[in-house]
Amino acid sequence: MITMETKVVKSRKKAGGRTSGTPNKTTQQAREAIALFVDGNAHRLAEWLDEVANGIPEADIKPNPAKAFELFQSVVEYHVPKLARTEITGADEGAIEMVVKWESAK
Repeated sequence: MITMETKVVKSRKKAGGRTSGTPNKTTQQAREAIALFVDGNAHRLAEWLDEVANGIPEADIKPNPAKAFELFQSVVEYHVPKLARTEITGADEGAIEMVVKWESAK
């Protein structure tokens, strides 16, 4: 018969390391590098999107406005983040009951 012992580890106070809420240094550096790249090429973005939408006859690239719009949406997503969907429910995840009462003027 095999028996397993479970050892309970008591929580201890955090010592050392980053304080809660402090961003990771590598992540912060990556975000800054991406922001610099985007800032440095923002003026060219309109040109690129126009080339995709209108095509480039010299390079035999056909117009594709739908793809240009798709690319634009993907870029905008990083500037204006999508909102998370939320659902509001009543007690025990049931329906919310709304009661409207009209009172007479006094």
